[in-house]
Order: sequence, then structure tokens, then C-alpha cells
Amino acid sequence: MFLSVRSMRLAYSVSLVALLAGLAACGGETATAPEGDATDTASTEAGSDLSGTIAVDGSSTVFPISEAMAEEFQRANPDVQITVGASGTGGGFEKFCNGETQISDASREVKPEEIANCEANGIEMIELPVATDALTVVVNPENDWAQCLTIEQLNTVWAPEAEGTVDNWNQVDPSFPDAPLVLYGPGTDSGTFDYFTEIVNGEEGASRSDYTASEDDNVLVQGVVGDTNALGYFGYAYYFENQDSVKAVAVDAGSGCVEPTEENVLDGTYEPLSRPLRIYVSKQAMEENEAVKAFVDFYLDPANKELVAGTGYVPLADDQYSEAQTKFESGEVKTAE
Repeated sequence: MFLSVRSMRLAYSVSLVALLAGLAACGGETATAPEGDATDTASTEAGSDLSGTIAVDGSSTVFPISEAMAEEFQRANPDVQITVGASGTGGGFEKFCNGETQISDASREVKPEEIANCEANGIEMIELPVATDALTVVVNPENDWAQCLTIEQLNTVWAPEAEGTVDNWNQVDPSFPDAPLVLYGPGTDSGTFDYFTEIVNGEEGASRSDYTASEDDNVLVQGVVGDTNALGYFGYAYYFENQDSVKAVAVDAGSGCVEPTEENVLDGTYEPLSRPLRIYVSKQAMEENEAVKAFVDFYLDPANKELVAGTGYVPLADDQYSEAQTKFESGEVKTAE
């Protein structure tokens, strides 16, 4: 059974909105949420007279954060319609540079050629960090042998030369059972794929291709759940929501086995699979669409970082959100370096 953090968050938010509505009716004045609650910002700072449409697409890893932010923002601004897609980081940039979206979710940094594509279409982008991810390697709960894998072992599994040759668990480690190795991972449009292959295989995009690939991380989760011999990888939020159905593997980068946890991300020990998550905002849309600016302000407000934590990702420090807000306000454009 898959857990649903989104459902729990939605139930909480509906209850809170109902409570605030009741308080407003009794007092005759605008009600505010309890101090420190993320919904406080949505209720008081986002203008209820806002209207318009916002299209967000890109990374399936960042999708849960943008979805949570969009739900809460629209709750306070019902005349703003926000759609959030998950076509992968690469697919998201294609739509963004074609002017189909105003915000692009990304689990890797934008590539110079993607910036050039946007510039050719007259689109300037503002790069903003929003959270930190612990990219997670997972196995089926029945797997009692792969408790920890080294980067070298992950390379043995996922390197291009492993295609058609490494197909048994005992080829990864002789102590592992004689059992078929069944692999699930992101597709080539995914920023997670790009990041993982660069870290594990030494070159972005260098990977075996004989595995079940999908830009939909839920498909990967279900694949691992359905096969005792499966191994896969995806963003931490999808492990967080399904941790009763899949098991995280500790990673040894040379200093011992480290599990993907918030504590290990914050203290820097879950390396090298910790990574920043970003959104890219169209500068033109920010300047011309009041709803876009208000939504991004909401997204970067430290008061709303519990929405990030609710998805399983690690929020940034308050001063990092403030720095991002300053960058956004100044309209600092990302250029090819």
C-alpha cells in the first residue's frame, strides 16, 4: 500500500481553512493562521484579488514541492489556476524555452545549450534554489542482502559496459545470492538520470539502457515493489511516501555506509548523492504576470518551508531562501558560463 503525504497535507489544509473561515465569520475581520504555520503566508500575504494562469513543468523530483506550493497558493487565491506537470527536467526546459510554461522544475542545473535555446526564443531565466534532495537507491523489502552499496558497486550495475553482461546480483558482490538483477530508473529526459550517471559512472548520460525507464517515479516505485530482485533509484520524496513498500540502501562513498536521511544531508555525510533542487522562472513572465511573481514569492517564503519538509525533501536555511528572494527581486538572469 502506498502512503500519500499529499493526502494528509490536503486534509490538514482543508481543516485549517475551515477553521479560519469560522474565525473570520465570528470576528468580522480577516483571520490569520497560527503564528509560524505555513498557511499563514498564504492567507495574509498572497493577494486574494489575484487572477491568471501559471504553467509549471519539468522534474518529477521537484514535482511534489511545486504541487504542494500550488495547492496552498490556489487555496488562498482561487482565481489563479496553476498546472504542474512532470515531463522530466529536459522535457520541462523544452517547454519553458518554447514559451509554453512560466516556471521550470529542475533536479539539475540548466545546460548551456538549453540557455541558448531559451535565448534564441527571447526567454530569459532566473535560477532559484528551493530544496535539497537525497537521491535514493532502493530495493524490495524482501531483499536482505543489499543493505549498503559502494559507489563502485553502483557503477558495476549501471555503467554502459554492464549492459547485457551484469544481470545477476552475485556479479555485484560474490556474497550476494544467485538471483536476477532487475533494474528500474529514470528516463534520459530526467535530471535525476543526468545527475546519477555523472556521479556514479563519471559522465552525464553514460548508462546501460537495458532497464525499465520512466520519467514517472511512481512507475519506478511500483516496479521495485513488485519484484524481490529489483533495484532502482529516484528522488527522496518518492521513497519518503512509500517507505513501507520499498527499502532504502545505504551508500558508501569511501567513508562507510550512510543512509539517506535529513540529518545526513544537513551534516554533509550523505555524499555524493545529495543535490540541490531548483526552479527556473521566466523573467518576462515575472515582470508581466503579477500572479507568477506572487506565486514565486510564496514559494521562496521561509514561512512555507514546511511544505517542502512535508514532501520529504530538506528545506533550505532561512537565509538561503532570503538570498533566493533577493535574486528573484533583482531579476538576475542565468547565462551560459
